[in-house]
Amino acid sequence: MAKDVIEGLKPERLWHYFYQISQIPRESKHEEKIIGYIIKVANELGLEYKKDEFGNIVVIKPATEGKENSPGVVVQGHLDMVCEKNKDVHHDFSKDPIKLKREGDYITADGTTLGADNGIGVAAMLALMESKDVRHPRLELLFTVDEETGLTGASALKPGFITGKYMINCDSEEDNAIYIGCAGGKDTEITLAIEWDKKPSDYIDILLKITGLKGGHSGLDIHLERGNAIKLMNRLLWDLNNEVDFMMFSIDGGSKHNAIPRECEVKISLKSDDVEILENYIKRYQEIFLKELDKIEEDVKISYQVLDIKNKTTFSKPFQRKLLNLLYSIPHGVIKKSQQIPDLVETSTNLATVKIVDGKIKIGTSQRSSVSTEIIDIANQVKACGLLAGAEVTQGAGYPGWTPNMDSEILRIMKETYKELFGEEPEVKAIHAGLECGIISEKYPGLDIVSFGPTIIGAHSPDERVFIPSVEKFWKLITEVLNKI
Repeated sequence: MAKDVIEGLKPERLWHYFYQISQIPRESKHEEKIIGYIIKVANELGLEYKKDEFGNIVVIKPATEGKENSPGVVVQGHLDMVCEKNKDVHHDFSKDPIKLKREGDYITADGTTLGADNGIGVAAMLALMESKDVRHPRLELLFTVDEETGLTGASALKPGFITGKYMINCDSEEDNAIYIGCAGGKDTEITLAIEWDKKPSDYIDILLKITGLKGGHSGLDIHLERGNAIKLMNRLLWDLNNEVDFMMFSIDGGSKHNAIPRECEVKISLKSDDVEILENYIKRYQEIFLKELDKIEEDVKISYQVLDIKNKTTFSKPFQRKLLNLLYSIPHGVIKKSQQIPDLVETSTNLATVKIVDGKIKIGTSQRSSVSTEIIDIANQVKACGLLAGAEVTQGAGYPGWTPNMDSEILRIMKETYKELFGEEPEVKAIHAGLECGIISEKYPGLDIVSFGPTIIGAHSPDERVFIPSVEKFWKLITEVLNKI
């Protein structure tokens, strides 16, 4: 990958650091190398830092001259990224650098997630560490780990690790919006022991795939009503099961608990005489999905191929019916919209993954809501589906939402600064996604928090891209806010 993709982009040092961290693997729970890089930069700049046992780092930068008595500010972002790629892309997230591409006014990646979530925020924090021309109070640059798979880094923070009065979170994705609230969330996993049967000797094996969906962030994009590959595949199979005597023996859909599934594939066995019926179903459902998802999923594709693997076992027919009924019954999508904030999704659930692990079907789901009791309710609806199927159901502890504070002092400063810089009022919003702000505000009562960032589209999917002009706007706002505090 040529570094000239970012040549000439402003602010130069922010883009320099974004390029550098794009070369470093930083999958959730495997952030060792990016942690090492942050420490290396801190040491080179002669800055004090602390690292806790979970890998969270806070780098302390003293106040610039004349700002020594100003309230301290925490600037926060997370080090990990969602690692998603298209099926036909060969990329090892444990060692391969992200291949950046420039497409007009956007930076994107070549068939993988870009990592602008939260890489742009991290790059801005590194640029602040290095800066000599930004006036600011005492800064605590807080780099957290493992945000994308449960916000566990933020959950592990201990009292006294940070001490600032204000906090700026750099992990939201609209350059004209300041966020002051977010949803809480919970994961529900359903495990079903597979019941196997012998495959009839005259059956052939087929690989059936649904591809081409947009996917996206299960919080930020859930209201767009994009197709869920697991749901679409199950719908086709549930209907086909009423006409054709096929037998499944593999299923693999989705990849991350916080991403809407873009692809799903199953392996089935059936009589060769029934292939024509399968083809008709594929054609029929291809037309149905394109019509139902008109202008949302123009590239959805159903395909199949005959396999030469001579599989000997399949799911039993009773188990197959149970699995198809279970997947059909699990809710997915927007459950309720806010009555207080126009167009804000209040409660949702995502049917995220279905895999075979150690001879069992593992179904991963995630629930979100800005109302704590509604998180419990929708998570229990999903749990009930699993219990009705006789499955084992486990639920995570979840994480809290972040309650909006319209009287926030840092919000007032940011709104005034935004209007001075850009000549218009910013939107003040809550977000239907889990930001670390909820956890951090609970751990550090009285910490006054806002969140903002550049415009990032398609986070958590290979379509992820960042709008180049918004990055300079983001930098101007954060540096001027620090100057005003």
